[in-house]
This record gives sequence, structure tokens and C-alpha cells, in this order.
Amino acid sequence: MADDKAHFGEGEQVVHAVTGSSRYIMAGLLAGSLVLTAAGTASATWPPSEGSQGNTKQSGSSSSAGTLVSRVTYSGSVRSRNSSTAVQPVTDWTPPACWYEPRSAAEFKDYVETMYTETINAPGQANYAKESVGQFRDIYKDGKYKNYNEDKADEGNWWVAVQNPDRVDDPASWECSDLPFWVANNDDPGVPQAVTPKILAEAAYDAIQLPDTKVTLAPADITKVNLATWAWLDKAEFKSVSVTASLNAGGLNIQATTTAKPISLRLEPGTDDAETIPASGVCTMNADDSIGEPYAKGKSDQTPPCGIKYLRSSGNGAYHLKATITWQISWSGTGGAGDDLPDGTFGTTQDIKVQEAQAVNR
Repeated sequence: MADDKAHFGEGEQVVHAVTGSSRYIMAGLLAGSLVLTAAGTASATWPPSEGSQGNTKQSGSSSSAGTLVSRVTYSGSVRSRNSSTAVQPVTDWTPPACWYEPRSAAEFKDYVETMYTETINAPGQANYAKESVGQFRDIYKDGKYKNYNEDKADEGNWWVAVQNPDRVDDPASWECSDLPFWVANNDDPGVPQAVTPKILAEAAYDAIQLPDTKVTLAPADITKVNLATWAWLDKAEFKSVSVTASLNAGGLNIQATTTAKPISLRLEPGTDDAETIPASGVCTMNADDSIGEPYAKGKSDQTPPCGIKYLRSSGNGAYHLKATITWQISWSGTGGAGDDLPDGTFGTTQDIKVQEAQAVNR
């Protein structure tokens, strides 16, 4: 169990500084008294699953090694930062905006000393910022702790708050407000947001790159009034996608893989003058993991298993067909841990022109 945690007390002032586009440094703390409380009871078994914690020496030789940027790395079908393809949970749930990760004594010392030097030497830096960073440094260098617990480097690690890089604009990303605290090897950090395979899985949820939800139609782009338009998803493109989130820091080595599988397609024609097939507008997955059925020659008189029938022309414009895929989300992680996460959806719109059918005189 962690021997103590520092919390922000009422009336305290916190200064946050950001240097560069991706480097987050919490340069703050302490304009009032620092409140120290005993660590609470964490909700997860510790160490998490079969991950290792402690008994691993790490050096913090570069200044970037000590910054409070998350060390979680992502691999697989990873979306670009701030892209518009993020899966949206169908329930009132969001991936974690922040969590706590371990750092070795050397890394934490490097972080604090670098932050202190940069703040003190920054041209035009406000005095209160210099005082705050000085007080912060004193806690770990010459105050409650001595020289960042370097003499205990083999006995434990510092745990620090980090932000989910996909949610830095979310106010919840500042909710991990405990000051860095020391945890002995294999002890429970005592905070609910201590990083675990499950937290990694939830963070990976945020990072999944989904395919653009463009439905294949027949006829494509232009159809006729009262003509059944077939709709389906390309099996080669719409298949399960996964992201693995990994963390190897402060002696803790854990990972989790989150997988999204398409299970249904909802069609919204963009007008009330239309009928969906089936009537619910929801096309579920077939036994072969496909959704809908590709149109083939000779099927013009058949009713598609998934499609739309427009009842009125779109005139000189087009209807905005919205196609939304529901993805079933699950994860597996270190030590055999795993479970389901809330289903997610992602949808886009595509234009479809509807023309009056031309009568043929024989």
C-alpha cells in the first residue's frame, strides 16, 4: 500500500505549463498548505494480473524521460490524433481521461529537476510560478522525502498522474489530481485510476481507427422511385479491427488489446418518403459475418435483405443517406484478463439521387 498521497487542498493554486505540441508538464502546486492523507483502497487486485512491478532498474538520462507524459504506446489499427473516426459509445460511458503510471526514482528526479530549471530560468516567468515549483521540488528533494528516494530505487517507484493523449481537452483529464506518491514494489497504489490492463483497454477503445462507413449500393448513387436499392458492406473492408495498448514503465509491464467487430448496420434514408428493408432500418450480421447481400445480375425482381426503397424523387438535389455501424467491443489483456466494453457506433452520410422512373411505351 502506498504510504501516502498528496491531494490538492481547498484554496490551493495549481499552475500548468505546456511546452511544445506534445509534451505535458504539470509545473504546479502549492500556494496554500499541502494536505497529506493515507492512501485509499484500490478497486483492483495488485499487481494487475500477471504483469510485473518493481525490481527493475531504469535510468532517466534524458530530460524527456522524466516528463509526465503517458508512456502508453499503441499498435494496430490506430487512428490519427484528433481524427473524426472515433467510435462513439452507445451508453453513457467514456474512456478514461487520465490515470496514474509508475516512474523510477531516477526518472522522477529528472522530471522534477528539469521542470525546476526550466521554470526558474524562463524569461519573464512569474514569481508565484517559481515559488510553486520550488515548493514542489522541496517536497521530494529535501522535505518529506529525501533526494527523490534514490536510495530506495530498488524498493519502489513514484506514481504520477498523466492525461489520456486523446482527451487532453476533456476537463476530466485534470481529475487525477494527486501529487506524485511513492509505492513500494508490488504494493497497491491505492488509487482507483492506477493503470491496469482494463484502463489500457479502455484507452485503446479511444484509439481505434474504424473504416469510413460508406455503404455499397446497387444502383449506386442514382436510383429510381419505387425501385429497391440493395445495400451491403464490403466484407474485405468491414471486419474486426484491434488496437493494443502497452505500458512498460517503472517496472510495470502490462498490455491490453481492444477489438471492435461490426455487428449491425442502420440505414436512415434522409427522407420520410422512403421505406427501409427491413422495416426497422437495422441490418444485422449474417452467419458468414457479412452485412447485407451484394447485388448480382438476375436479382432485380428480388427483395434485398438490406436496402431502401425511395417513394419520391429527390428533384434536382439528393437525399442524405446516413449509414451507422454498431461495433461490438471486447478486450483481453495481461494475465488472461478480459471482458466486454460498451458497444460503439460510427456513421457517415452519402448523397443518393432519386429519379422518377421513365415509362416505356410499347
